[in-house]
Amino acid sequence: MNTILIVGATGITGTAALRHFAALPDWQVIALSRRQPVAAPGVHHVSADLLDAKQCKDALQQVAGVTHVAYTALHEEDDLLAGWRSQSQMDANLAMLRNLLDGLAPSRASLRHITILQGSKAYGSHLHPVPVPAKERWPRGPHEIFYWPQEDLLRERQKSEAWTFSILRPMRILGESVGSPMSIIAALGVYASVMRQLGQPLRFPGGGPYVTACTDSRLIAHAIEFVGTSPHASGETYNVVNGDVFVWNDLWPSLARHFKMPMAEPRPMKLADEMPRLSAVWDEISARNDLRALSMNEVIGQAWQFADYAFAYGQESPPPRILMSPIKIHKAGFNACFDTEDAFLYWLSRMQEARILPW
Repeated sequence: MNTILIVGATGITGTAALRHFAALPDWQVIALSRRQPVAAPGVHHVSADLLDAKQCKDALQQVAGVTHVAYTALHEEDDLLAGWRSQSQMDANLAMLRNLLDGLAPSRASLRHITILQGSKAYGSHLHPVPVPAKERWPRGPHEIFYWPQEDLLRERQKSEAWTFSILRPMRILGESVGSPMSIIAALGVYASVMRQLGQPLRFPGGGPYVTACTDSRLIAHAIEFVGTSPHASGETYNVVNGDVFVWNDLWPSLARHFKMPMAEPRPMKLADEMPRLSAVWDEISARNDLRALSMNEVIGQAWQFADYAFAYGQESPPPRILMSPIKIHKAGFNACFDTEDAFLYWLSRMQEARILPW
């Protein structure tokens, strides 16, 4: 019997990992998060703020025998994009991981593997164009990002321990969440619902078209299981992407059909500025459709900022390019993939079934 501790269990990836491992017959699941995660049979939840060392240590005293850790926790600052270059953001994320590792002392003898997430910013995608496709074999980029201090901490701690670790690098994760700072699904769903309520067609609100890719959170959950149970994955870094590419503008007809809306020509809109002004419209939608009692801000968090970034709002030319190669993990024996268009529609439906978004 394996016992996995899912850290950050209310985020996009943590929620998918919780559901994935809870459905497996030979895994026990412990969820660590500040808020209560989604309900799943047999999952034990412990509440802790990873920025509070004592609280984290006390919470982890309640659990023992952990064999695997899926570290999906993330601290973002109020200004999302500026935070990616902020020393305070790097310091906070490093402290969270350190507090987690310090608190895992009761499971020291049983712990076998830790999986941690990075992302396309490892290649500097938020700063400059990246050669296509980005590959894990490249040396670490010279830019500062919280990934590097976390990775260095793991490598230092691992020297005196029996456990191993692996790094997964997804991009633009698709999944179900409430308040996650980079939930493009929540942002799309609320934007479309508000436009429909106002009698408007569905228009692409971003900038110039460009080719990009995404990662379904279910794919990450499968990859966490793969690297955690494959000895040859120890110490390795793997890109994890759906396997196809798309252009945002070309996805719009499918989204319009899903929401039963007419589509019209693109119209740039800075969602981070305009959508909060329509929060009363969201309240009306929520009441009329008997949704969970969540304000627009509670559903979205900072995701309007991320949506503007993803859609390239204000950019006539494409943003810095980034496409990541999944070949390394496929050659290692992991061959799962997802159709990105289908994934968007799946997760929008899941959030509608959960009464977070209206039908």
